[in-house]
Amino acid sequence: MTASRLTQHPLLPWLALQHTHGIGPVRALKLYQTLGEHWYLPENLQQTKLSTEQLSQLQTAHFELLEPILAWQQAASNRHILTWDNPDYPAQLKAIPAAPLILFVEGELNALTRPQIAVVGSRHPSYVGKENTKTLIPALVEAGAIITSGLALGIDGLSHQAALDAGGISLGVLGSGLAKVYPKRHLRLATELIASGGALISECYPWIGPLAHHFPRRNRIISGLSLGVLVMEAAERSGSLITARYALEQGREVFAIPGAWQNPLAWGCNQLIQQGAKLVLSANDILEELNVFSVAEVKVLAANSGELLPYPELLDNVGLEATALDVIVTRCQQPVQEVLIQLVELELAGWVASVPGGYVRARRG
Repeated sequence: MTASRLTQHPLLPWLALQHTHGIGPVRALKLYQTLGEHWYLPENLQQTKLSTEQLSQLQTAHFELLEPILAWQQAASNRHILTWDNPDYPAQLKAIPAAPLILFVEGELNALTRPQIAVVGSRHPSYVGKENTKTLIPALVEAGAIITSGLALGIDGLSHQAALDAGGISLGVLGSGLAKVYPKRHLRLATELIASGGALISECYPWIGPLAHHFPRRNRIISGLSLGVLVMEAAERSGSLITARYALEQGREVFAIPGAWQNPLAWGCNQLIQQGAKLVLSANDILEELNVFSVAEVKVLAANSGELLPYPELLDNVGLEATALDVIVTRCQQPVQEVLIQLVELELAGWVASVPGGYVRARRG
């Protein structure tokens, strides 16, 4: 095929770049920036040191991909295909190394350019991780942040839902094509996310299913779109730490919530803090580091100092991590039956919550 066929649709040259062996996003963008938007013309390609095979691949027009891509886009008015040179391509993402050559978006395109905070964490969060997510996200939304995450189970899904519940906007970056939302149980959440003014984003072709190697690559987009990354809860070898590493490489802020060293799900966050991530105790710890939110006023509910704590001695012995019943009994030095009665009353009043492994201090406490 000749280079003239690549001019038949503006997407074809980018498909050719994406499907040339030995040319990744970094080299592809360098080629584009060096030779200009008409890089694919033979007289321009002659200036490169590419192999004969690569030159041939670069001049191949991928009509077999173009047709289903355009069919996907035309099926709904809120579907968009953004090549790197498109004026609607988000500048924040465009500035990172290895930015996607082609981005598929379903939803509100303008949301991609608004200030975003990425929130990531464990797929199997603890009670504390869940509560921290539900508590911090509304304050970030109130300050004007869009919440960006990966639509995965656990902290990702909880972050999206918390943003929507707070009346905010959320963006989901997928490790699959937009026609193959993964996990399937989050299909309804994805639909709500779009309906609430957010969007789904992917660099995969719409019909591509989830593959293991897609997700680490997906993480660079999550951090690349955002001003900073908040790691809610992460084990020592968590995928969330990959997102944090990308954030550091991209010059983004990294935030982490500390936890007890006995909790394996806190190890990753504690390590990030040791390495220089900002320790987060409230939403203001995040907002004060990001210039765009520097004037934001986040309302903090003051504690009612006139309210007496019920069973304060027992309550003091229930921590933010799951505390076993026998441990509480030992600490309080009270009969088991009496401790159980008090715990039930505290649970009904919202001071503690029953979780696998015992009891934890609830949000009110």
